[in-house]
Amino acid sequence: MWAEGPSRSAVVVRLVLAVVVAGALLAGVLLPWLAGTGLLVRNSATVREALPPALDTRVPDNTRVLAADGSLITEFYAHNRTPVTSAGIAAVMKQAQVDIEDSRFYEHHGLDVQGTLRALARNVAAGSVQQGGSTLTQQLVKQTLLQTAQTPEERQAATEESVGRKLREARLALALEESYSKDEIVTRYLNTVYFGEGAYGIQAAAQRYFSVNAADLSLPQAAMLAGLVQSPTNDDPLTNPQYARARRNEVLTRMHDLGHISDQQLAEATATPIGIIEGPAPPNGCVDAVVGGFFCAYLQHYLTDTLHIGQDLLDTGGLTIQTTLHPDMQAAGDQAVLHTLPLGDPLAGLYTAVEPGTGHILAMSVNRRYGCDQPDCESVVLNTAAGQGSGSTYKVFTAAAALERGYSADYKITTSNPYVSKVYKQGHGPYVVKAFAAADKPTLTLEQALYMSSNTYFVAMEDRLGSVAGPVRIAERMGMHFDRPNQVPADTIIAHEYGSFTLGAEATSPLDLASAYSTLAAVGTRCDPIPVTQLLDAEGQPLTDSAGRPLVPGDSCQANAIPPAVATTLAQIMRKDVEPTYPGQTGTAADVPGHEIAGKTGTAQDNYSVAFAGYTPRYSASVMIYNPKRSQDVGAGGSSRAAQIWHDAMAPILTGQPNTPFPPADPVLAGRAALNMPPPPTATPTPLQNATAPISNRSR
Repeated sequence: MWAEGPSRSAVVVRLVLAVVVAGALLAGVLLPWLAGTGLLVRNSATVREALPPALDTRVPDNTRVLAADGSLITEFYAHNRTPVTSAGIAAVMKQAQVDIEDSRFYEHHGLDVQGTLRALARNVAAGSVQQGGSTLTQQLVKQTLLQTAQTPEERQAATEESVGRKLREARLALALEESYSKDEIVTRYLNTVYFGEGAYGIQAAAQRYFSVNAADLSLPQAAMLAGLVQSPTNDDPLTNPQYARARRNEVLTRMHDLGHISDQQLAEATATPIGIIEGPAPPNGCVDAVVGGFFCAYLQHYLTDTLHIGQDLLDTGGLTIQTTLHPDMQAAGDQAVLHTLPLGDPLAGLYTAVEPGTGHILAMSVNRRYGCDQPDCESVVLNTAAGQGSGSTYKVFTAAAALERGYSADYKITTSNPYVSKVYKQGHGPYVVKAFAAADKPTLTLEQALYMSSNTYFVAMEDRLGSVAGPVRIAERMGMHFDRPNQVPADTIIAHEYGSFTLGAEATSPLDLASAYSTLAAVGTRCDPIPVTQLLDAEGQPLTDSAGRPLVPGDSCQANAIPPAVATTLAQIMRKDVEPTYPGQTGTAADVPGHEIAGKTGTAQDNYSVAFAGYTPRYSASVMIYNPKRSQDVGAGGSSRAAQIWHDAMAPILTGQPNTPFPPADPVLAGRAALNMPPPPTATPTPLQNATAPISNRSR
């Protein structure tokens, strides 16, 4: 018998506290009530207390992340809750909750003297806590302060068994009743309380247990949910269906005793099986994203690191985040990478798509699942990481620099194979590169060299430019970045004259590559990549900074980042790399018949990475394949698997759409002869040009 001592002591303590609290309430709080009338003296300074923000603002809500078409990507939440209006809750649900929790709710003003004394008498007579004395309004105060507590001290203050807490809750309950109508209070209560199984609020509970909306709850369903609030674990219908049914019937009986349901309704409802139709919890975070997990992770970092939105606000703010993701392009990209590289293959296939002219990120696909701890999972957003080089995709930057300097598409250079640079060094020796396969031609035009991917031509063109500064700076102007920890800064590449730049030896972000090529697609307009178009608060208004400006400023674009004539000419040149019938071309695997596509393949040194960057006037996308854990020969050139992934991802999107043609090339830059060309620089290198450059002589 003595084994029950601790629990009995706890009961005694709670009963004594109840007596003290009841006396305090009567003496310290209820004196402003007029004896015998139950009418509250309005505006009494001893009763009212200013409502804290938690009680005077919207109930915390899940944040919803939406794709460009309005479909759900995922949600962010600390507590799964979807507040609904009064009209969104079945009337029978409100009645059931009031009847079982606070039957005098519509008669009192936040405190129920009769209920408190009746509960106290029953508990003292029973020697245990049999009935609570708190009103529904007091419970709302307690639950709100507890759920919005930010520190351990606030949580303790919201739950401690003390007279001070009870008195404060009582004063706040009185103030709450002066500020809100009864219907508003019961609606807030039902949107706030916990119903078990991770469901906060009636909408989440209705979905979790019955897969219906709160507005459509039946009498038996409403009674079961109303009964859960007191003990959501013990009466959980998923784990303790017999207890849940007994508690539900207790609620139904109470509703009958109060005259709110008929004899027939009681009989039919108590005979009804629990009838659980279990619904899943909504996705939470990027690990649970319905589509585009890696895009979601990039978005989350963008929101927290770039827009400086705290994760707490994401989890509780009820925001609506309208993103740029196109689910059809994401799905097509996912299928394309998995068709070529199965889930969990050591080689990662990365497909990244953006919209020219806006910078909107359309898709981020990887042959991995995001964020879990299985071998086929990945937590790094590889679409933005700079892992390996992307090979000859960088030749477009040298070509752009040459065109900008006035060289034309038919400018010829005759080179030996291998070719010894007249300007750049490799260590203390000459920088030597070799042409491969069909590009092993002594004399080529710029146009031929680009679509045939001649290493020797482009290093010779760098010789004529005299420095890598032009190609590097135009790459930056087009959208490339060289500021990640594992990248060589652009200033260093220029200062040390890395002649291998044109062969794509630099670690490259797939997103940067897609963005840079989108500048060509947009006829020279560069737009910074962006994953979000609108950010709304819980009231549906744009979220703003301290100065009242929307946090999402809109597209960030710069017209004429490169000359439009250069962009249009390059598009017409690079069509010959993709669209069939051009001898020596490398990117035909990306061709989608009936559509104009420009692109460039790339293979990094030692075959550690292959790439393809391609675009139409409406879409720009890059593909990279490499092992993100270690250097590995990928076993195939960019003209095969990378270009094939691009094709497989874009063909479902382009098929059925009308062809969008590229603008014509600039007639001067595409002309048959270049006039007034600058002479080649001296063959004597400067001291900086003697600096060591990365070895890279294999690039297609």
